[in-house]
Amino acid sequence: QEQLVESGGGLVQPGDSLRLSCAASGFTLDGYSVGWFRQAPGKEREGVSCISTSDWTAYYLDSARGRFTISRDNAKNTVYLQMNSLKPDDTAVYYCAARPRTCTGWINNYNYRGQGTQVTVSS
Repeated sequence: QEQLVESGGGLVQPGDSLRLSCAASGFTLDGYSVGWFRQAPGKEREGVSCISTSDWTAYYLDSARGRFTISRDNAKNTVYLQMNSLKPDDTAVYYCAARPRTCTGWINNYNYRGQGTQVTVSS
């Protein structure tokens, strides 16, 4: 079965770090761009970061740039999102998604999507 599974979410304090993982099974992430999206209660889903399939170019939401780092390990069939200096505004369900083309900020354009992992930043 082809699927993406996110992990690594949790409850942390402002300023803490988390590393989210997006593991693929049933297909190979090599050849796919992988994006991270998030949705907070009452807000629209937004693209946080994406790493392209061709040259591993990374893209970031303005508010995430400098704090978040996306990376991929094709040998482990996994993409990571390292999140540092977390803020309460980062609280959301985080989803990863994969598509066999360049990155795009619209999750509906992705072929695969995970179920999400909750990130809560609170003191």
